[in-house]
Amino acid sequence: MSTAPPGYRLAAATGLHRGDRAYQQDQVGVLPHPRVPGCVLAVVADGMGGKSGGRKAADQVLLTAQQLFERYTPTRDTPAETLKQLVLESHLMIKLTAITAEEEPHSTLAAFLISATRACDVIHAGDSRVYHFRGAELVSRTVDHSFVQRLVDEGQITEDEANTHPQSNLLTGCLGTQQDPPLTLSHIPSLEIGDTLLACSDGLWHYFTPRELGAIVHTLSPREASEMLVGKARHRARGGGDNLSLALVRVEALG
Repeated sequence: MSTAPPGYRLAAATGLHRGDRAYQQDQVGVLPHPRVPGCVLAVVADGMGGKSGGRKAADQVLLTAQQLFERYTPTRDTPAETLKQLVLESHLMIKLTAITAEEEPHSTLAAFLISATRACDVIHAGDSRVYHFRGAELVSRTVDHSFVQRLVDEGQITEDEANTHPQSNLLTGCLGTQQDPPLTLSHIPSLEIGDTLLACSDGLWHYFTPRELGAIVHTLSPREASEMLVGKARHRARGGGDNLSLALVRVEALG
C-alpha cells in the first residue's frame, strides 16, 4: 500500500497594475526553487516613499527573496528561518539604500513558501495579506500590522469600518523604518488538492470580501482569477485606485 500523497501540481499566476497612481511601487514574484520540484516562494511587496523610493524598496524585497531562495536547501534550512531572514535582510537593505536616497523608502511584505512536502509557511509585515482558501472557503488570513487593525482587535470599529477609515493607510510595522520589522509567521501543516494561497497588496484586497475572493480563486484558473481580480479592483476603484499586486498558487490534481 502506498502512502505517498496523490499526484499534484502547483498552478500559479501573478497580477500587477499601476492603478491610478503616477508610479508603480508594488513588486511581485512567484519563484520556483531551482533544484527542488514542488517548492515555491511567492512574494508581494508594496513600496512606499516619494516617487521612485517605494519601488526601490519593493525591488529590494524581491531581489533579496531571489538571492535567499537560490541558496535555500530544504535539508539544511527551515522555511520559517528562511522567511525570517527574508524580512530582516530586506529591512536592512532598504535602510541601506535610504542612506543614499533623499526619500524614506519603506515596504510591506507578504510571502509564503510551499515545501515539496506540501507544508506551507507564511510571513508578512504591514498590510499586504496572505489568504488561504480550501475550495472557496477561507481557512485563514494574515492580520495586518496597521492602526485600523488595532482598532478592530480592540472592538472599537468593525472590519467594514476599517476599510473606509481615514487612517487606514497608517502601518504599525513594515520594512525600512527605524523600528525592527515584525516577524509574524504562521504554518499550514499540509495543503490539500483544491487549496489556494493568495498574497496581495491592499490595493487589491481593499475591494473584495473574503467570500468574493474565495469564489473567484476557486471557480477560475489562476491566470483567469488573477485577471478577473485586477479587472474588478480597477472597476471598483472608480479612478482612485492604488497600485495593486497579487501572487496566486493553487494545488491541483494531476490529470
